[in-house]
Amino acid sequence: MTRPPPLFDTTLARMRLARARRAGYADFLLARAADDLDDRLGAVLRRFDQAVDLGTPTPEAALRLRASGRCDAVLRIAPVPEAGSGLAVGDAEALPLAPAAFDLAVSLLALQHVNDLPGALAQLRRTLKPDGLFIGCLLGGRSLTELRQAFGQAESEVEGGVSPRVAPFAEVREMGSLLQRAGFALPVTDIETVTVRYADPFALMRDLRAMGLTNVLTERRRTPLRRATLLRAAAIYAERFADPDGRLRATFEILWLSGWAPHASQQVPLKPGSARTRLAEALGTTERDPMRSPS
Repeated sequence: MTRPPPLFDTTLARMRLARARRAGYADFLLARAADDLDDRLGAVLRRFDQAVDLGTPTPEAALRLRASGRCDAVLRIAPVPEAGSGLAVGDAEALPLAPAAFDLAVSLLALQHVNDLPGALAQLRRTLKPDGLFIGCLLGGRSLTELRQAFGQAESEVEGGVSPRVAPFAEVREMGSLLQRAGFALPVTDIETVTVRYADPFALMRDLRAMGLTNVLTERRRTPLRRATLLRAAAIYAERFADPDGRLRATFEILWLSGWAPHASQQVPLKPGSARTRLAEALGTTERDPMRSPS
């Protein structure tokens, strides 16, 4: 049986991230995610002996964990080589980590280019100790919807067809079930939508390049983008997505997910039919039979 090609060219993704970091990484989304991570971990009333940062594009998450004073040791699995101690270079789909080694695993804006996301989540779960916590975020399905629509219409008008240019990001309704499949207990997912405004579409494209988020789809078109297509896409973007002041909206959907490695101390939902108190009694009302007509 022939296996389909991977969705993403992960080697190219790492090369483009390395280039972005050398040129000056655009960290506004990552800084916001790191602030949110601080807030989310602040609600967890415990310390962590061993923590791991998996694949966050820069050391920001690991630095925050170390500065928090809530982790005795932090290991960073970096996506590309970088200077510093307490780190290794690794791949989210082949983690170089021992089972049950960490109390906490975090990953910020790194998992959207993983080909086998269920497998990566399962590996993450195995590296956690019982009752260990995973919390992370990735770009969600509505990210860059404006750019997607503009390029789709432009290519259709100018070239008579559409090529894949923006990655099919994960949907929130899928992530809860993926966490459960990976073996996480008490899975939680939620979305934060961030709208960034630009003077023109080319400023957005420069930021995407500076985040290493340019097209790394395996099935991407290999011929150069036509100038006419690019200019038409920019015009459509300005026509459809401009605010009254002329600045253009770009949507980034940040999909947050968390789950715990199973442990006997965790709460579990009651089995259907096991309740010992009627709902009407708990609410202080009279229970009525829906099949009986009122007298």
